[in-house]
Amino acid sequence: MTSHTIQMLFVDLALILLLARGFGVLAVRLGQPPVVGEIFAGILLGPTLFAGWIAETLFPLPVRPLLSGMADVGVALFMFVVGLELERGMLRGMGRSTAVVAAGSTLLPFGLGLGLGWYLLRGHGSGDVAAFVIFIGLSVSVTAFPVLARIIADRGLARTTVGTFALATAAVVDVVAWVALAAVQASIGGEDGHWRVLLLVPYVAVMFLVVRPLLGRLLAGGDPASPLSVPRLAAVLSGALLSAAATEAMGMHFIFGAFLFGLVIPTGGAVERGETIQRQTGQLTALLLPVYFVVAGLKVDLRGLGLDGLLDFGVILLVAVAGKLGGSYLAARLQGVPARASLALGTLLNTRGLTELIILGVGLRIGLLDGSLYSLMVVMALVTTAMTGPMLAWIYRRPVEIAIPGRASDLVPAARSSA
Repeated sequence: MTSHTIQMLFVDLALILLLARGFGVLAVRLGQPPVVGEIFAGILLGPTLFAGWIAETLFPLPVRPLLSGMADVGVALFMFVVGLELERGMLRGMGRSTAVVAAGSTLLPFGLGLGLGWYLLRGHGSGDVAAFVIFIGLSVSVTAFPVLARIIADRGLARTTVGTFALATAAVVDVVAWVALAAVQASIGGEDGHWRVLLLVPYVAVMFLVVRPLLGRLLAGGDPASPLSVPRLAAVLSGALLSAAATEAMGMHFIFGAFLFGLVIPTGGAVERGETIQRQTGQLTALLLPVYFVVAGLKVDLRGLGLDGLLDFGVILLVAVAGKLGGSYLAARLQGVPARASLALGTLLNTRGLTELIILGVGLRIGLLDGSLYSLMVVMALVTTAMTGPMLAWIYRRPVEIAIPGRASDLVPAARSSA
């Protein structure tokens, strides 16, 4: 590594942090989650503007592998936090109602996405037709759980029925999405990919039956609300990274291992313990995730977008929004949720954000997406995330009280909570 490469690396990191922070603050002032501004900043630094001059000048080729490595570490830690946030109690929170809405929020967009995949085959299809079509269906079915949680908190819906219902449903949808993505990647993993993925079954068993109790002993004692000591935090983060390396070695993406390690962290019923680990890890992800946005933005090139590209983008956006809104709305109505609350629930679940970017990055890496389709899908993720706030303000300006069969007594009615 030359001295000039080191200099550019430091300059790039400083620029990324400043721009991501600046655009994130601007997004918040416009009523958007910070991730919208951060993704937009990454696209601005990419090859779309000024014929790629910004990207080539500020991010020379020798620096990009270094930034990619840092971005991968940031995503691994982020997925660890996502797994940590998906508490088992939340996944069980509303039982049958959650399962029904999660099914509607997944199956309808997935079905429409399969049709979208066949439509996109003519200009963007990969060699593996089945994997390509399934991946497109999956990519329009996801919900960004972490971004959704931030939107719900910012809108004051965290203790309302709709907010709780949306988070529980998104948790289930996220777990299904990661499992499905693992299956798609395993299906195209080559001759040894199929048998290597079988190692995941004993690996998951070891994680829950052996690693989880050991982590319980490691985290036992002390005030759950107090920060972990440096040795304990180092042990937890090392475990997350080693788990990421293990699933990568099995032929799947490293995000699965990091996500799984977050799932097995025992909180012992103390919510404060999980929140403390999230805060401490969040300090690292806050520094590394903006690098991921820029690395993703460097791959977004909209310069050659013509009428065909605009048509493809319109179809992609229509399928993504109609599938999520329609599936969530119909499923919620089947559970007796009022129409306006059902539409608000669908609007919330239409949020994609960083989760979509991670899935698209996997698709690009394993060759299911070409550069142009990847660019269109990233813009779709940006638009669907940005539209959540304005749509929610229009649809759900005045919350309504809803009751979920069998669980109503456990939830705070929206109207009373907002008062």
